[in-house]
Amino acid sequence: MDWTDLIDAAFDVAGNSSSDTRATALRTVEASVAPDEKPVASTAGRHPDHFRKGVLVLTTHRLLFLKDGKPPVPVPLSAVTDATVTKTRINGEVLLVVALTGSHRFEDVVKAEVFAEQVRAAARLARNAAQREQAAPAAAPAASGAELLDQLERLAALHASGALTPEEFSRAKQRLIG
Repeated sequence: MDWTDLIDAAFDVAGNSSSDTRATALRTVEASVAPDEKPVASTAGRHPDHFRKGVLVLTTHRLLFLKDGKPPVPVPLSAVTDATVTKTRINGEVLLVVALTGSHRFEDVVKAEVFAEQVRAAARLARNAAQREQAAPAAAPAASGAELLDQLERLAALHASGALTPEEFSRAKQRLIG
């Protein structure tokens, strides 16, 4: 699957046949794609601040919400701690993505349960990749005191959110401290 297929599929689900909107969304995504970032899945949903549906795009690095040529709302997957779905009469299936950067609510999401599982799986992979990068020996120069404190605070937040087990937290902390 390439970026065009992913965005076209999502806009088809959203019921938006505007080729201009699709082209703008494609340009927006392609302009900010990391070199090793790949498309994973997409669906349609509505951000609580918008009346019409937009597109939720899941990549190997982040979750994006695209709507009417506006800048995307990015959620880095390495920061995602949970993705849950609830059903309401007014807002349909509601996807709540909780991340270290804040929580993000998307309403009337098409196939929300399936998409939430894809988000959880992609987030696990992104966290594991981030942990492997942190574990790479001698790849990074010695951190200053402020950088070390910042990294320890991020580790503590991951541990508190349940993203890291106590053993993983201890090992990562030991690697940072030396």
